[in-house]
Amino acid sequence: MDKTITLNTDNLPKHLAIIMDGNGRWAKKQGFLRAIGHENGTKAVKIIVEACAKLGIENLTLYAFSTENWNRPKLEVDALMNILVNSLKKELPTLKKNNIRLNTIGNTDLLPSKARKQLLDVIEDTKENNRMTLTLALSYGSREELISAFKKITEKINTSQLAIADINEATINQHLYTYDLPDVDLVIRTSGEHRISNFLLWQIAYAELYFTDVLWPDFREKDLHEAIISYQKRERRFGKTSEQVK
Repeated sequence: MDKTITLNTDNLPKHLAIIMDGNGRWAKKQGFLRAIGHENGTKAVKIIVEACAKLGIENLTLYAFSTENWNRPKLEVDALMNILVNSLKKELPTLKKNNIRLNTIGNTDLLPSKARKQLLDVIEDTKENNRMTLTLALSYGSREELISAFKKITEKINTSQLAIADINEATINQHLYTYDLPDVDLVIRTSGEHRISNFLLWQIAYAELYFTDVLWPDFREKDLHEAIISYQKRERRFGKTSEQVK
């Protein structure tokens, strides 16, 4: 059955976040080096980014490199950074063609200078695009993000720019990396793992979670559609009863 037939384009997640997992396992299954898995993962990124833009999803956030990933073998980290630079150069025309704005969240100061420059160049070149915002979570960890936000808020309290009594959810939102993005509606994680892995912990408080055994390099448009269809079948109550949300 063609899954696109039952997908309701009037009920799409406004913010879709994906934990792109399984590149290394994909490579191992094929008898390749892990770097080959990451390279093939970029092909899936291109396909899914264009598919989301075509559907009309307004915000897509991809977990590309976590703060914990810096602890991987140096050879793999170096390969990932080279892949990032090459992918950004290669995909700039695609972003422009599809009117997609590139954004990033995370401690990008830790990126190698070449990777950081390429990232900032593409962000600058696509800043006027408004069809979809593609956010790359790079050198990103949600706990680090929250610590950073709390430090900023504390500094404002100490300098009398903010009163403790005035702190609310909006205050915290304004000090997160994602201050200009809506809360996440749907999280997809590939490769069969059922973890969040320090990804957008505040922003996914009421997100729907979807886990698939498909390894990221094999993830395609039909898999995306299946995840969204699953999302559309769920009742999102946000703490209310079924009767209240009908």
